[in-house]
Amino acid sequence: MAETGVDLDNKVVTIGAFTPVTGPVPFYAVLTHAAEAYFKMLNESGDADGWTFNYVTKDDGYDPARSVAVSRSLVEDDGVFALSAPIGTATNVAVLPYAKEAGVPVIGPVGGSSQFFEVPAVFPLLPDYGWSAASAAEYAANGLGHEKIALLWENDELGKSAKRGFDLVMEDLGLTPAESIPFDVKTTSFSAHIRRIQNSGAQTVLLYGSNANLAAALKAADLQGVDVAWFAPFFTADPSTLKLAGDLLEGVYFSSWLLPVSSDEPEVKAYRDAVATYFPNDPVGVLGLNGWSNAALFHKGFQLLLDSGDEITRDNLVKAMNTMTDAAVGGARGVTFSADDHRGTRQEGIIQYTDGDFVLVRDFQPYPDVAFNAAKGE
Repeated sequence: MAETGVDLDNKVVTIGAFTPVTGPVPFYAVLTHAAEAYFKMLNESGDADGWTFNYVTKDDGYDPARSVAVSRSLVEDDGVFALSAPIGTATNVAVLPYAKEAGVPVIGPVGGSSQFFEVPAVFPLLPDYGWSAASAAEYAANGLGHEKIALLWENDELGKSAKRGFDLVMEDLGLTPAESIPFDVKTTSFSAHIRRIQNSGAQTVLLYGSNANLAAALKAADLQGVDVAWFAPFFTADPSTLKLAGDLLEGVYFSSWLLPVSSDEPEVKAYRDAVATYFPNDPVGVLGLNGWSNAALFHKGFQLLLDSGDEITRDNLVKAMNTMTDAAVGGARGVTFSADDHRGTRQEGIIQYTDGDFVLVRDFQPYPDVAFNAAKGE
């Protein structure tokens, strides 16, 4: 008897995702559109040994309680084989108990939580923000030769994660933070924060918050004549940030697990081409490449399962995913899973906005051990 969601005769596998079409972040639908574009491209090419992917998505309004109900509907009504690229950190965390109970693999939850690394049938692509902050600080110290490095961090799990990694790598480098300043996600004026940065003599500032926070901080620094190197998280390396910051974005660095959207790498070019074909009104940017790469993760795992010759079951999908080693997955590089280690993304590059483009200025390298292994308690 075939596994749920697997039509062996017609070589069709049904997978699904919850996504916020309504609610506070409807623009996240861009992520799901990109994932849909990936599967549409794959279905047309027949590149998965002739298998096609029936991708079912349902609105959860970015409400964790609805995400659980939608997941139950996807599993029990639509009979999905697995969840692929479901959207949101809090929403995916809420779904974990149900997914575990139902025995449904979650491949590429689009969110950042250390909880995703702990569940045997969950395979996250997004890294911990602490690893990214550690990579940025290490590059500022060793790549730029800066010793006075400050951190501006959003006072929630995103920023606190960044601070953990930053503090660990700074100590490992033998450096004391020039400043470490929390801010609320709704902060629009960074004048006081920038005065503290200026008084600290910082040469580099890492800001871990939204693209609106970054733009506001850059404007405050410009007004006060504060000239430092800026670093920000991967998701701000996006045209939407340029709209907010304008020319002030020139020279800003981003520690990123994704290649620049303008990259000539075939996987990234395929993203641009597919979105232009299937969702021509959607912007081409980091959000889309994120969704695309998480869809690619399911494809990579399913291909490993097909190549293994094992029966197509959920358990065997998990087994195949655990053999993924140093894989190029969409815009990510060096993706590796094993049965006892689900930290998928293990490398980041450094991107800089320069002369009107987001450019890779330092190739992908492993995360600093002191921060990366902290997540495993090593």
